[in-house]
Amino acid sequence: MRILYLDTCSGIAGDMFLGLTIDLGVDEAEIRNELAKLNLPGYRLETRQEKRCGIAGTYINIDIDEDQPARNWQQIDNMLADSKLDPADQDLSRRIFRRLGEAEAKIHATELEQVHFHEVGAVDSIIDIVGAAISLNRLQVDQVLCSPLPIGTGAIKTEHGSYPLPAPATMELLKGCPVRPDDSGLELVTPTGAVIAAEIATFAPLPAMTIEKSGYGLGTRDIEGRPNVLRGIIGETVTNNGSTDTVSVIETHLDDCNPEWLGALIETLFEQGALDVVYAPLQMKKNRPGTRITVICRPETAGTMERLILRHSSAIGVRRYQAERRKLRREENVVETAVGPAEVKCIYDGDTLIRVTPEFESCRQLAKATDRPLPEVYRLAEQAAAALFPPESD
Repeated sequence: MRILYLDTCSGIAGDMFLGLTIDLGVDEAEIRNELAKLNLPGYRLETRQEKRCGIAGTYINIDIDEDQPARNWQQIDNMLADSKLDPADQDLSRRIFRRLGEAEAKIHATELEQVHFHEVGAVDSIIDIVGAAISLNRLQVDQVLCSPLPIGTGAIKTEHGSYPLPAPATMELLKGCPVRPDDSGLELVTPTGAVIAAEIATFAPLPAMTIEKSGYGLGTRDIEGRPNVLRGIIGETVTNNGSTDTVSVIETHLDDCNPEWLGALIETLFEQGALDVVYAPLQMKKNRPGTRITVICRPETAGTMERLILRHSSAIGVRRYQAERRKLRREENVVETAVGPAEVKCIYDGDTLIRVTPEFESCRQLAKATDRPLPEVYRLAEQAAAALFPPESD
């Protein structure tokens, strides 16, 4: 698996990420050509090589004309939807801006459609976010991983006054994301940087990998004692037997919950993106029978899963930890049986097919359509799947 690892040693901002992708080899001219499809006037994009504490990288500067029109989320989303951007670039840009808009709506207690962006709604942020979407899709990586984000205390001046760090929108965007304390007193993670990381990355340690190349996106200011850079590392994971990622595991123990609530909860958790949900019986204090709820989810959805458990069950607390997950490669296939086509899942260890598993829903529908017992359809699918295995050598 080809991955991009974001080493946020000095934080992340939209312009730092865009500069990083250019430093990693994305064609600057192609980014400019794609950005021109927005028909967005009043800016000039400048890139140049500079150094921070002796480390060379790409710095992005965007000059904005004065008297830019105020734009709300709906206007920006319409601009992106009506643009001639490639569909993948358009979709990712809109997803990032929607996440940003939802955070702003929460902070200002308003509807998403009514959100007026201020600092983060300027033309430079539109360029940063759309440029990030364009360049990420050109990097041709399978996954983006990110280190914990550094946040500190202090204040930042806004048009509304002095706001505490992290900025309120940044704090909202970082729900469910791992962070670490920083004593610089500077805004190292901006709202645009936070929303890009939250939308595209999984937060995880640097995996075992073969490094292909690295690059640096530079921040504007100098930071005493360390380089103000966002480092990116592209490489292939060492093992070819599948892939690894990081998941959040959320648990709680209940001894006073209505089982009908738990039946509804498991459906809600899956609807909201849980990878797996398990209920296990327990013997708890005072000899009460109880239930352990275990939810496995992507780290960026952990906060949502916790809130669902706390609101839709009798739980008053949950535990969360991260775990590394190793996965065998899976491919979907269709086999022809004596009663019709059936979907199967092919499981590979590296390049070796080790087993084929019939898909339940496909077999269930085939059994119903042909009035056959489900076990019989399974056997027919397994027999047909035997042809997918390579012949054994003598």
